[in-house]
Amino acid sequence: MNVKDILSMEEIKILLVEDEKKIADSLKKGLSEHNYQVEAAYDGLTGKKLFDNDHFDLIILDINLPLMNGYELCKKIRSRNLSIPVIMLTALNAINDKVEGFDAGADDYIVKPFDFKELLVRIKALLKRTNQNISVGKILKVGDLVMNLDSKEVTRGGNDIFLTAKEFQLLEYLIRNRNRVVSRADIALNVWDIDFDTKTNVIDVYVNFLRKKLDNDFDKKIIHTQVGMGYILKESS
Repeated sequence: MNVKDILSMEEIKILLVEDEKKIADSLKKGLSEHNYQVEAAYDGLTGKKLFDNDHFDLIILDINLPLMNGYELCKKIRSRNLSIPVIMLTALNAINDKVEGFDAGADDYIVKPFDFKELLVRIKALLKRTNQNISVGKILKVGDLVMNLDSKEVTRGGNDIFLTAKEFQLLEYLIRNRNRVVSRADIALNVWDIDFDTKTNVIDVYVNFLRKKLDNDFDKKIIHTQVGMGYILKESS
């Protein structure tokens, strides 16, 4: 089922938060030409007020925003809505900026300058994934690791494991592919939705984040590296 079967393009409403008015107006015009409804804000505080008072299906936001930066705005959005897709669109391209963006709750991170067609592809991918994820409660288990897809809770050996939104998505993908080696390209496509820039080490950074939270305090390790191939989640023998 594609997104058009669930929600017509005319009903998809996007909140765009971008302080550079020329960029914001250009994006609004382009997205409107593709039948998206777009509400624009030129600072983070106005963006938050619009989000609080209206319904949106997707958020696009810059990081360097006046009054409230994109990281803070994204966290406030996530505190109210765990599932709405958020794309960060920014000139900040350092690995630490990307990690901070994903930790704040962003689903995708696009560095300026960018191709408008790429933005359209990523919007469609996120909307499709969001609609496909509307489902009844599910529990995923591997050994003493338990993941609740509804409550977003993760435990190992009965201990609560607190994950960021992107760490949760990565762990879900690894669990669903348990006992199978997944490459960095597989992870990029399925967790970051699109041909993520695999020349950066963001994926390795996030795998290491999971290892610290899931393996460091346990004798049996569940996340393993296959040198030159990728990663595999499995119970140690």
